[in-house]
Amino acid sequence: MTLPFIEFETSSNPAFSVIWLHGLGADGNDFVPVAEALSLPGMRFIFPHAPIRPVTLNGGYRMRAWYDIYSLDLKSGEDREGMLDTQQRISEFIAREKERGIASDHVLLAGFSQGGAAVLYAGLRCPERLAGIMALSAYLPLATSLRQEAHPANSETPLFMAHGTMDDVIPISAGRASRDALANLGHEVRWCDYAMAHSVCQDEIGDIAAWIGEIVARAL
Repeated sequence: MTLPFIEFETSSNPAFSVIWLHGLGADGNDFVPVAEALSLPGMRFIFPHAPIRPVTLNGGYRMRAWYDIYSLDLKSGEDREGMLDTQQRISEFIAREKERGIASDHVLLAGFSQGGAAVLYAGLRCPERLAGIMALSAYLPLATSLRQEAHPANSETPLFMAHGTMDDVIPISAGRASRDALANLGHEVRWCDYAMAHSVCQDEIGDIAAWIGEIVARAL
């Protein structure tokens, strides 16, 4: 395994794994308290730390990032190479879970902000069926190529997207446009929005827990 990570289980012999990616400049510790607050039994949560790399948007400053960001409006292009690198790293974590007895269709990908964009990119192109993909306060990267690159294994995988109506980092308009693009491609998208900024709130935690609970119930 090439990336360091944090891991905890909510009960012995978990039946599902959640691979959760943090946002730009944070690390795997960021969403451990959120996962704990979900109070979901039978889960293994894995929080990788992104590689440290220069980020153009921040003047080339080196920080933890899943891929480079050239500008917030994305008009300067997108870092496909960086996303491919993250896709490979996510695949390594999925393979590790399979080795530990959890099939890919019991693995959920989750992420916040840049991490949410990364799991949308990687999850929809994954050649193995996943249990679900959750993107919080995020957007759909490289959207124009998804129709050609999406793998049929995850054409019916449940998606959960949530966003703050007062988000000043990734505007909710970007989240809604991403939701609509996914729906137009035939994906099932559960959408929630909240009166908050670029963050997480208690109501959102409740909705996440309910959504994951539905996935688990359908699989049993």
